[in-house]
Amino acid sequence: MSFLLLSSLLFLCFDFYFKNTTVKPARYGSYTEGIVGSPRLINPIYSAASDVDRDLTELIYSGLMKYDVNGKLVLDLAKEYKTEEDGRIYDFTLKEKIYWSDGKPITADDIVFTIKTIQNPSYKSPIRASWLGVKVEKTSDLAVRFELKNPSAVFLESCTLKIMPRHIWENISSQNFSLSSYNLKPIGSGPYKIRKVSQDDENNVKSIEMIPNFRYAGNQPNLNRIKFVFFKEEKELLKAAKSKDIDGFSTASIKDYKSFLRKGFALNKLSLPRYFAVFFNPDFQNDGEKILSDPKVRQALIYATNKQEIVEKVLLSNGQTVNSPILPGIYGFSEPKTLQEFNQEKAKQLLDEAGFKETENGREKASKKEPAFQFKSDLKLGSQGTEVQELQKCLASQGVEIYPEKEVSGYFGEKTRSAVIRFQEKYRSEILESSGLTAGTGDVKKSTRTKLNEICAAPTKKTILLSLTLTTVNQPILVEAANMIKKQWEAAGIKVEVKTYSIVSLGEDVIKPRNYEMLLFGEVLGSIADPYAFWHSSQVKDPGLNLAGYESKESDKLLENSRQTLDEETRKTYLEKFQDNLLSSFSCLFLYNPDYAYFVSKDIKGIDTKLITEPSQRFGNMENWYIKTKRTWKWMN
Repeated sequence: MSFLLLSSLLFLCFDFYFKNTTVKPARYGSYTEGIVGSPRLINPIYSAASDVDRDLTELIYSGLMKYDVNGKLVLDLAKEYKTEEDGRIYDFTLKEKIYWSDGKPITADDIVFTIKTIQNPSYKSPIRASWLGVKVEKTSDLAVRFELKNPSAVFLESCTLKIMPRHIWENISSQNFSLSSYNLKPIGSGPYKIRKVSQDDENNVKSIEMIPNFRYAGNQPNLNRIKFVFFKEEKELLKAAKSKDIDGFSTASIKDYKSFLRKGFALNKLSLPRYFAVFFNPDFQNDGEKILSDPKVRQALIYATNKQEIVEKVLLSNGQTVNSPILPGIYGFSEPKTLQEFNQEKAKQLLDEAGFKETENGREKASKKEPAFQFKSDLKLGSQGTEVQELQKCLASQGVEIYPEKEVSGYFGEKTRSAVIRFQEKYRSEILESSGLTAGTGDVKKSTRTKLNEICAAPTKKTILLSLTLTTVNQPILVEAANMIKKQWEAAGIKVEVKTYSIVSLGEDVIKPRNYEMLLFGEVLGSIADPYAFWHSSQVKDPGLNLAGYESKESDKLLENSRQTLDEETRKTYLEKFQDNLLSSFSCLFLYNPDYAYFVSKDIKGIDTKLITEPSQRFGNMENWYIKTKRTWKWMN
């Protein structure tokens, strides 16, 4: 009996406990991330120039706004914001009682200081251009106002900029800003702060250890320790992953995916609003010919490309094909009216129509090349100048029976006149008889000029081989994709050479001077679709990113309107119309949107990020990651 009573009591106690408690992540454990590269400037002013610096900045600093796990903009340091004048003025109010990791309060002065430092050319910030023309002022200790030159629907995304502490940096000169020790031991307001930096004998950073920032304004992190280990090359990173020396990493080595899964890693496929495409440069001269200036050739290249094969064989199905620069599948726009489909026969037909016929050498086109000089003026005794000089050269080329003196002086004298008479007599039927003359006159007029042009300034016949050059970055996936495109195009009779460059050389020697015929490259959008920087005609030249040289007054207006309109449905209409305009020009071959692959140990839970706008945002909710759980009373939550 007593046993039954005890069992019932225990059951009631357990039932009460489980009904009145909830499972929560426990503050426990550590995590080690492997990264290729080395940090140098963990500083929002400069971190945009380095993936490694950007990763660390993401965890150490906070902005007025941030991205949630779905890539949507939400409040961070700001408590609220409002807009005026249809998006030309933005007013932000900060949360109360928020602090830097050293205990100093965060105020509007910090926001103003950060923006003005970026805008100051002396500091050479890589993001300065995006803040030019923005007026910022403090309206109270906890409020700032941004005033823009034009209304902007995308300005909120700029407000994810991480804010710097004025009291730390205000007395450091612009010359010493990038040299300060605070670049590796920063004071921030994010979920973590740096506890230890380990360096080798050459002062290269080997690892950085972080612990939770208990003054963080958001939820306190669950992991007690974060460690970043830095590798010089990816092969060293992958070796550390296979030996389980690290808990997380990202890699482009798609062929190793299965081996990592067997090692106890979970693959997180994150969506990143980016696309890879082949940008056609219609102004590029290939052996004196602008082959890509013909829209039929560009359209044929698009039809000759099997994107699905590239996704399946190069990306191993870790991505999706794309047909548009506004990524309808990510942003919820309508698909374009005209899809870039694979149709090899249609490609061949278009090339035939463009004049490039199949031959044993490949596809060739007959062409006439106009000479650099032609006779256009009447010439006579006493004339002088370049045309007289060319006349004398032409007469001299006809032999001693026409112009035995072969004198090239640029002056039309008696010797030249006599030579012209002999020339006219030689071609009597075409020059003299056609003009009703019985004897040479020595004057160069229409009929004489026509024969001179036929003999000495005639257009030359030329055969153009359809041979193109595809340029890309010397990275395995892009090189493999380029070679597959080459194979597909060659099946349509198009000869292709693939050229590769390092990312630095590509930027300086190829992209800046627009020195490419076709460029296989990627472009990244933000959480708000804004293709202006990539397709507006004002961005055709460096430092603009309009890599296809696309120019359209109608599209320019649509892009401008989409930037300045806050109403989402109206913006959608503008961008969908722009999408259709661009695709009808055949300026670009859109290829694929690869998944962002992020491997993390299966022991780590709470990673629920779906969409990121840049790789560093994989840490956007890191404070919610955990290893173990615990039960707590519901009234304590």
